[in-house]
Amino acid sequence: MEKRNLEMLVGFFVLLGAAALVFLSLKAANLASFSFDSTYSLTARFDNVGGLKIRAPVKSAGVTIGRISKIAFDDKTFQGLVTLEVDRRYQFPADTSAKILTSGLLGDQYIGLEPGADDKNLNPGDTIKLTQSAVVLENLIGQMLYSKAAEGKPKDAAK
Repeated sequence: MEKRNLEMLVGFFVLLGAAALVFLSLKAANLASFSFDSTYSLTARFDNVGGLKIRAPVKSAGVTIGRISKIAFDDKTFQGLVTLEVDRRYQFPADTSAKILTSGLLGDQYIGLEPGADDKNLNPGDTIKLTQSAVVLENLIGQMLYSKAAEGKPKDAAK
């Protein structure tokens, strides 16, 4: 009887461990937030998509309204082409802008949509014209270092 209880307890902990592993896998792959709501596709072109990933959130006013479904390289324009799947409940004006933003200082990247004021809405399959690429932290640090180095140079040593 005691052996059976021990086997049941071991089995319970194995199942608990397997459930935790599945949960962590889904969380790491960003699959835990799958939605079966109806969506429509929009595309946006960016000069630099940075660390943007498929299934990253699409947000407006801080609220998740969709996901990124595809990231591709356009060899004609040499830009990143990002396909967004937006929940059908949310319609955006035709002059909406898209920015690649970061959660916190070093967090995951996502696309933020800022609605414009146009009377016409974006239709499924439309391209968002106004975009702002990802801010590359290394470039910002480099610019800061170069500007500090330029400030330290003597202006005119020949006088």
